[in-house]
Amino acid sequence: MKKTLLSAATLLALGFAAQAGAHDNRACLDAACVEQALFEGAAAAGGGSAVAATRYGSWGVDLAGMDRSIKPGADFFGYVNGTWAKATPIPADQSSYGSFRVLRDLSEARVHALVESYALGDPATGGDSAKVAAIYRGFMDEAAIEKLGAAPLQPVLARIRAADSHASMARLMAAHDTFNVTLFGLGVSDDQRDPEHYTLYMNQSGLGLGDREMYLRENFAPQRERYVAYIAQLLRLGGWADPEGAAKKVMALETAVADAHWTRAESRDRDKTYNPVEFAGFDAYAPGFPWASYFEAAGVGHGTRAVVRQSTAIPKLAAIYAGTDVATLQAWQAFHAIDEAAPLLSSAFANAHFEFRNKFLSGQPQQRERWKRGVELAENSMGEAIGRDYVQLYFPADSKAKMDALVANVKAAMGARLDTLEWMSPATKAQAHAKLAGFGLKIGHPEKWRDYSGLRIANDDVVGNALRAGTFEWDYRRARLGKPVDKAEWGMTPQTVNAYYNSVKNEIVFPAAILQPPFFDPDADPAVNYGGIGGVIGHEIIHGFDDQGRKSDGEGVLRDWWTAEDAAKFEAQAAKLGAQYEAFTFAPLPGMHINGRTAMGENIGDLGGLTISLEAYRRSLGGKPAPVIDGFSGEQRLFLGWAQVWRTLWRDDALRQQLVNGTHSPGQIRAFAPLRNIDAWYDAFGVKPGDAHYIAPQDRVRIW
Repeated sequence: MKKTLLSAATLLALGFAAQAGAHDNRACLDAACVEQALFEGAAAAGGGSAVAATRYGSWGVDLAGMDRSIKPGADFFGYVNGTWAKATPIPADQSSYGSFRVLRDLSEARVHALVESYALGDPATGGDSAKVAAIYRGFMDEAAIEKLGAAPLQPVLARIRAADSHASMARLMAAHDTFNVTLFGLGVSDDQRDPEHYTLYMNQSGLGLGDREMYLRENFAPQRERYVAYIAQLLRLGGWADPEGAAKKVMALETAVADAHWTRAESRDRDKTYNPVEFAGFDAYAPGFPWASYFEAAGVGHGTRAVVRQSTAIPKLAAIYAGTDVATLQAWQAFHAIDEAAPLLSSAFANAHFEFRNKFLSGQPQQRERWKRGVELAENSMGEAIGRDYVQLYFPADSKAKMDALVANVKAAMGARLDTLEWMSPATKAQAHAKLAGFGLKIGHPEKWRDYSGLRIANDDVVGNALRAGTFEWDYRRARLGKPVDKAEWGMTPQTVNAYYNSVKNEIVFPAAILQPPFFDPDADPAVNYGGIGGVIGHEIIHGFDDQGRKSDGEGVLRDWWTAEDAAKFEAQAAKLGAQYEAFTFAPLPGMHINGRTAMGENIGDLGGLTISLEAYRRSLGGKPAPVIDGFSGEQRLFLGWAQVWRTLWRDDALRQQLVNGTHSPGQIRAFAPLRNIDAWYDAFGVKPGDAHYIAPQDRVRIW
């Protein structure tokens, strides 16, 4: 559901960021034809048979996907992936495509086989598998859903119509048993100042277009115009009075909200986003909103405070709420309820949602097959229950042992790297070493699994199941407010193709599904694994030392452990890196650029992560020369492995969304941008002055 939000900057994900975009804190085959075949195989897995991961070439790199007519220093992405890019279409039901998506298709097909195998029975007595089966098969009964039309939504809309005052609207905004939207998103997570306990966080919220820039920048006028039409369309489908007039008022409200919001870059800054406010002080801090009843209706009244992330935005949002008439607030709630529920309803709603959200905003030509959307619904509702079965089938026991060794070597390389940093003082180095020594590691899957026995699921009740699953999740989180942190908890399911760093637990986490080619292949050349999963390991370690991760210590406590001089040197190098990324242009999208501050953590993660992975590979050789394979040196193979991971193709509209709403640079940039600052890459491929990627040695960024 829209309103259950994670806390300020808990997870930092490696992330292939198309559409999904990992929370800010919490960021492949032998040939192109084989990659496309894997996609087709995953789509055809409706019969229930899962697909197997496919290796890249004979030693881990897809040589047939390269374009060796391109100079590495002119276009390294094209050199490594050019033939693949030319021969690979973006599937019609995707807005982007690449190595991450191939593995996600594989994971999706495997999960599909699992949920299809679960017997449909009584969800009250049949255990988790019966509940998952009820969620999935209820969604797959398209005829029944079509027959119901808008009926499942009417109780929700009736509650909105009955909320005829600002006070009752505030209570409705706080409720988690309905599809709704709020200006003040609440989440319960590890306390950044007290990592042993959970606390309540409050985030700015309330926008249907995602980011404030979509409302305020002139070049997004077409998106705003279409959004107003979409609001009216959904309100009309829901039977709301005067849908066109209401849509204009909803848009005016959200525009005012957007103007009050902090930018994404500002919302990343941990120096500014930890602002505790006692419940008793909210009326004075942000007058105009019934805070006491809001917290009580949200079920967090047993707490005493909320950590406000955007401190100056919340009072402005409270004033906007107080100054908005109830009818507009009702229409705003009604639209968002319909928008949230639309994919679960009849084709009139689902198609409208797809046409705007996927086709118009992201350029996706076709709706995803129904079974894929059903799998997504099941995973969103009971992801760990499915993951428990997934790892039994698809996570080899020896993968964890091999990953343990890789992580240990990359950590050792990071430690050695710290010792050689000329810009960092001994005092800060000592603190950095302490933090590195305290890094936790989780690989594959949780040691203990979520208990879903309290989740009530019913056969043939798609909307009700989704609402109860959302309520169940919120109740699970709010009940932990003020209690000791569960150190064993995972922030991703095992079947997720991603990885993350958790700053408050000071740990790096690698779900099972990412431990496959092109990231990790136990039979591949070690250099390629160091360029793939080694770069990912390094990336996540560096998140503990990026522009925001560096602000927490080895115990996960948000505090300044740097000398002022060292911090200034770090910031200067980070600014240079940001300027490099902001200089990139995108031919189909004139005027669009990477936001260097928003993507800073991920870009530092890429540069530092690949740097220490290279050092780890060199250490792994034990002083012996690396073999030459098919004419490629060991370091060349490492860089090929890195660039291969970032195979990415975009539709123009999806790329625009990524540049505005995402915290990651596009994959085709990540394939080469960090390499331009690594001396060994120049030596490996003979990159010279005059080459497009060339940066003079004195201008290269050297952080970690």
